Amino acid sequence: MTAPENESGPGEGLPAVAPQLRALRRRASLTLEAAARAAGLSPAHLSRLETGQRQPSLPMLLALARVYSTTVSELLGETVADQDAIVRSPAMEPTRAGGWTYWQAGAPGRGLQALRVHVPHGTQGDIVRVHPGEEWLYVLKGRLRLRLGDTTHVLEPGDSAHFDSLTPHRLAAADHDGTDLLFVHTLLQSPLTALCLGPHPGEMP
Repeated sequence: MTAPENESGPGEGLPAVAPQLRALRRRASLTLEAAARAAGLSPAHLSRLETGQRQPSLPMLLALARVYSTTVSELLGETVADQDAIVRSPAMEPTRAGGWTYWQAGAPGRGLQALRVHVPHGTQGDIVRVHPGEEWLYVLKGRLRLRLGDTTHVLEPGDSAHFDSLTPHRLAAADHDGTDLLFVHTLLQSPLTALCLGPHPGEMP
């Protein structure tokens, strides 16, 4: 997938990104041309990112992180303390939105956000979501009705799905007791209400 070239101008957003992008490309032993081609960018465009003349958008960061086999956090020059790598069960405080219940299952500030989710029956209605990023989910308990584009799938416990979030999608519990999921997505530090999960009453898709 080609990363859209809609980044910010110089001096905006992420001042530490430019030297980090260059250092990670060299660490990966990639030429400017090879890295740009793998990320779906032009060499001139990647050069402007590396010299700080332009700032990358989140889709660009995700594409470059995959090319350099690293995380968005490292691309941003962030250092995560070792203790933040472990999330203990007592620290997983439940959050509720639109009838859904979430537990943060990953460390903050990462390029991926991991959640444990309980989906009650009949809370989402007909809302279908479309947004940038990727999503992965794993059914722990109950059955999940997953609509991807024009196709509806029923996932049993132990089943999983991995899809591009630009594909119109909808999640719903297929059983009256609800469904429990593990859910991972690439919307960096996004609020729960930005996901395909748990819309507030009256929220538009």
